[in-house]
Amino acid sequence: MSINKRYFKSKPTCKVTFTIDAAAQNSAREAHLVGEFNDWSVSATPMKPLKKGGFKADVELEKDRAYQFRYLLDRTHWDNDPAADDLAPTPFAGSYNSVVVL
Repeated sequence: MSINKRYFKSKPTCKVTFTIDAAAQNSAREAHLVGEFNDWSVSATPMKPLKKGGFKADVELEKDRAYQFRYLLDRTHWDNDPAADDLAPTPFAGSYNSVVVL
């Protein structure tokens, strides 16, 4: 898994590419990026499948903020990103969200 950040000089935003590599895919057929930036919608940000396996999604986010997120695989399995900048506890015991800081 990886997170790539590309900052714009002319805009107060950053293009963030979230990638799930084939090894972390765990044979999932679909993946969604779910987080604060899409009101935790499980369908708003589907990730595109990659030819060699895995998934990716590009999202343009406001700079100078932190966003919590998770990956939803096959609409049944939640996964965090080990490449995230931080983790944040959720209201659910023992559960954490990934955090990207821009």
